[in-house]
Amino acid sequence: EVQLVESGGGLVQTGGSLRLSCTASGFSSGDYVIGWFRQVSGKAREYIACITSTGVTYGPSSAEGRFAISSDNRLNVVYLQMNSLKPDDTATYYCAGDTQYGSVGGQCRRADFGSWGQGTQVIVSS
Repeated sequence: EVQLVESGGGLVQTGGSLRLSCTASGFSSGDYVIGWFRQVSGKAREYIACITSTGVTYGPSSAEGRFAISSDNRLNVVYLQMNSLKPDDTATYYCAGDTQYGSVGGQCRRADFGSWGQGTQVIVSS
């Protein structure tokens, strides 16, 4: 069973930085994809970026270059580094993962993942 646990969220002032972590376990052999998403209550979920088990990345989708995804396969952790945070970045951030199906970009945009973490909240104060 795949399990994903996010951490690293919290309260930060405008202009600050946070690094979110997604610790993954339970993937069987084969290529997989882990992605970061965010959602504000009442709004649609938004994909941010994805990374495969072989290090191929897709995104970030926007954030003007302020966000970056990376991974440490030895620790089974995927990171989302967020810099120059703005109040609009306030959201619950989720990581999700699954076996890779086709292109990482397509899977990321469709949020085609069978396993999701519980989310970590990020609040950016003005």
